[in-house]
Amino acid sequence: MNTLDTDYLVIGSGAAGLAFADTLVQETSAHITLVDRHAKPGGHWNDAYPFVALHQPSAFYGVNSMELGTHSKDTFGVNQGLYELASGPEVSGYFDKVMHQQLLPTGRVSYHPMCNYLGDGKFESLLSGQQTQVTVRKKLVDANYFSPSVPATHTPQFKVADGVRIATPTGLAQLWQQPNPMTDRPAHYAILGAGKTAMDVGIWLLKCGAAPESISWVMPRDSWLVNRITTQPSAEFFNHSIGGQAAQMQAMAEASSIEDMFLRLEASGQMLRIDPQHTPTMFHYATISVGEVAQLRRITQVVRMGRVQAVEAGALVMAQGRQTMDTNTLYIDCTASAAEQRPKLPIFQDGKIVLQLVRAPLLTFSAALIAYVEAHYDGDAQKNLLCGTVPFPANTAGYARASLANMANQMQWAQDKVLRNWVRSSRLDGFGKLMTGIDPSETDKLAIIRSMVSNFPEHTNANYFIHSGHGQQGRPSMGAWMNYG
Repeated sequence: MNTLDTDYLVIGSGAAGLAFADTLVQETSAHITLVDRHAKPGGHWNDAYPFVALHQPSAFYGVNSMELGTHSKDTFGVNQGLYELASGPEVSGYFDKVMHQQLLPTGRVSYHPMCNYLGDGKFESLLSGQQTQVTVRKKLVDANYFSPSVPATHTPQFKVADGVRIATPTGLAQLWQQPNPMTDRPAHYAILGAGKTAMDVGIWLLKCGAAPESISWVMPRDSWLVNRITTQPSAEFFNHSIGGQAAQMQAMAEASSIEDMFLRLEASGQMLRIDPQHTPTMFHYATISVGEVAQLRRITQVVRMGRVQAVEAGALVMAQGRQTMDTNTLYIDCTASAAEQRPKLPIFQDGKIVLQLVRAPLLTFSAALIAYVEAHYDGDAQKNLLCGTVPFPANTAGYARASLANMANQMQWAQDKVLRNWVRSSRLDGFGKLMTGIDPSETDKLAIIRSMVSNFPEHTNANYFIHSGHGQQGRPSMGAWMNYG
């Protein structure tokens, strides 16, 4: 058996593991060992469908030390006028570059792809079976706890009859590889699932020439969607981004119910929904542009009968009934969840770090901040105070809980000069620089900040705060917000 020593053993070289390792390398002299089952760094991006892209601007995704993209705007398409969204291949190539141009050249990073972690500091090669025992001087880092499920590696939770044509989004993009792609062309396409993958598939089908009437969309639940214009990291979008945060706080402070809160957010341009006639019950931070919503509204054959139970020849069996389908239908399975619910755990434990969200939904920012706290603060109690776990929403009510947990963390960072200065300088923080760059003469922007402060959780509906699992945090001063930003 091989042996090696390291300071930190990181299980997973996906986005979270790399963001953590990158910041720890920058802030310490520690040695880091990364172990991953994939052949390349990047985690689930290696398994992504060909037409996947980021939801958020490339400008604040990835690792802290290396830019992703060119900070340019799209000049055509459904994202026109907004900052670029890196494609799946771009992200995969970026993470490969992070590993081979940023981490390994330091001489303090050891990378072991195609290896399975067995526990107790031991891993084995998937190719040779050779086992390695690692002596961990400081901590084990679980970078897989928040890993998503993706279509390519997902097992459907419904029955599929013999002879039924079903594909993943990757298989859909490979239809041209059929022996007779023209004669074997499906007469109809049925998208199974309601999340962002399903939305990507619908837009891709339309973009590639499928007629709207040839598409059915099986949507167990409608979703509220974040309007992408509110995520833009430049001063010209200040009213949408920082103004959007102020509108969010105002909606939470004034709403009489969760449904009322989302309606207020929709009215202020923060949230979108695909069908105005249906009230969404799901929210997973899926981010979309107005142009994408317009395209998806072209798909009018939407089946709302609950989850799929079985796919039969010529019919779908669902929780609330049966839907007849063309026998020559290709079903595209988009039911894998990128947001599987997992219990909240303390991030810093005895000899262990479990990477989770400290600002939803930004996983790479969260992992980088956790690494910074690990490098510069003492004791798990203090570290967990600065890194409160933010629960990922399971439904619309979860949005309020996640937002308030975000605010609680933000207040902790704002009151700590060292940490707030790091956040301010981090490229993964999309909006901090927008708040620091305000000139005293920009009274309209200052008014937005004042509105945000006035609606901080001290003034928020108590029911939301109680159910979030946090006590009252108190309202920050204008100075704290400006110093934080």
